[in-house]
Amino acid sequence: MGSIKFGTSGWRGIIAEDFTFEGVRIVTQAIADYLKAHHEGKKGMVVGYDTRFMGSRFASEAVRVLAGNSIKSFLTKGPTPTPVIAFEILRRKAGGGINITASHNPPEYNGLKFSSSSGEPALPAITREIEKRANEMLLEVAYSELSIEEAKHKGLLEEIEPYSSYTEELKQKIDMSAIRKAQLVVGIDLMYGAARGYIDRILEDAGCTVNVFHNYSDPSFGGRPPDPGEENLTMLINEVKEGNYDLGLALDGDADRFGIVDRDGTFIEPNYIIALLFDYMIRVRGMNGGVARSVATSHLVDAVARHYNMPVYETPVGFKYIGELITTGKILIGGEESAGLSIRGHVPEKDGILACLLVTEMVAKEGKGLGDLLTGLYKRVGKFVTRREDVQLGDISKKDLANILKRLPGTIAGLSVKETMDVGGKKLLLENDCWLLIRESGTEPVVRLYGEARDEDELERLMKAGRELVLGKIK
Repeated sequence: MGSIKFGTSGWRGIIAEDFTFEGVRIVTQAIADYLKAHHEGKKGMVVGYDTRFMGSRFASEAVRVLAGNSIKSFLTKGPTPTPVIAFEILRRKAGGGINITASHNPPEYNGLKFSSSSGEPALPAITREIEKRANEMLLEVAYSELSIEEAKHKGLLEEIEPYSSYTEELKQKIDMSAIRKAQLVVGIDLMYGAARGYIDRILEDAGCTVNVFHNYSDPSFGGRPPDPGEENLTMLINEVKEGNYDLGLALDGDADRFGIVDRDGTFIEPNYIIALLFDYMIRVRGMNGGVARSVATSHLVDAVARHYNMPVYETPVGFKYIGELITTGKILIGGEESAGLSIRGHVPEKDGILACLLVTEMVAKEGKGLGDLLTGLYKRVGKFVTRREDVQLGDISKKDLANILKRLPGTIAGLSVKETMDVGGKKLLLENDCWLLIRESGTEPVVRLYGEARDEDELERLMKAGRELVLGKIK
C-alpha cells in the first residue's frame, strides 16, 4: 500500500491494494493517539460500517486497536447509515466515530471516515494530524490491539442497535401526519446499501405504499457505483414513469446522499432539491435562518435567500465545512450539489434519509409534483439552470492546465468575467448571474466543470466554452 491520505471525506482506497487490514490498524492507532492527546479517549468511540465487502471485518480491526489503547467501542450490530453513526456519537456524547465506508465510490473501494465528538466529519486540521502520524507508522508499525474476546471481557466493546433512537428522533423533525394523510405511492432504490430497513420502514409505518428495489446485500452493487445520480437510477426512473407513483427516492451506499425522481420520471438535480427545501421550510413551515452551500452548488439558493432576506454562507467543497455551521446554529439548511444535505437541530453530517423524508413531506403537504413546485419557485425568485461535467484531460498535463488557468480570458461565451475566485479551483463569476467553476479531480485524470446560467441555451454555450478553456482551445 502507498501513503495514507485523507480526502474530503476520509481515507479511501482500493480493497487489498490500498485499503488493507494493516492500513486500518495503523490509521486507527493514529486516531487513538489523537483522542488520547486531546482527552477524548475516555468517552469511547462509535464504530460502524456499510454494506461493502469485508466491512464488518475492517470494523472489527478498528475495535481491536481501540481496545488495545483502552478506548471503548460502541460497535453497530449490522450495516449502518453514516448519518445514524453521527447521531449516535451525539446521543452517547462519544469522543467521535470511525465509519468503514467508501460511500458512493465504485465497489472495489472501501474507506475509513473519522468523525469528531460533534458528530461532523473531522476538519482538515484534525485529519492532517492523524494522517501525519499514520504515515510515520508505515515506516515503523507501532499499534496496540486486543482480541475481540478480550475487549468484551474488559468492557471495551459494546454492540449497539441504533435504529430506534435515530428514527424516533428523525420523526420529530418530519411532519409524519402530513405524509400519512397524503397516502403516497413511493418507489425506493436502496442501491444495495445500508439504508435498508430505515426509510422504507419509516414510510411504510406512515401509511405510504412503498415499492423497494435493491434492498439486499451485493458487494458488487449490481456492477456500478452505489451513487444515486441520474445515470445509475434507470430502473427507478422507468418504474416511476410507467407506474402510478407520486415520488421516487434513492440513497447511496451509506445513505448520506440522496436521489429524487418526480412523479413523471424526471430526475431532479440535488441543486434544485436544496433550493426547493430551503424555500419550503421558510414559506410553508414558517422557519427562519440562513443557508450554506459549497462553491460548486447552484446560486438558486442565493436567490431564495435574497427573496426572504436570509444570509448565505459559501463553503469549500466538503460537507465538514457545512457541518460546522450546523453545529454552531448559523444556518437553517446546508447542502452541496453532490447530494449532501442537513438542517438545523439535526446531525452536522450529510443525511440522505432526512433529505428524502423532507421531500416526501413537501410533496405530501403541497399536493404537487416537484416539477410544478420548481416552476413556482422560478416564478418567485428567477430561473437558474446548472450542470456538472467531467472533462478528460487526455494529453494535457497538470502543468499545462495550471498555465491555462493562469491566463483566463476576460469574457467566456460572450459573458464578461466580473470576478475570479481561488476555491480549490477557479470560479469565474460572470454577468447575468452566470458562473463557471473549474476544479481538478484529486483521484482521476479529469477536470470537474460546473456551470450555471439563466436558461438552457446560455448554459450550453457556457459549458462548451468551459470545455474549450480546459482543453486550451481558448486563447
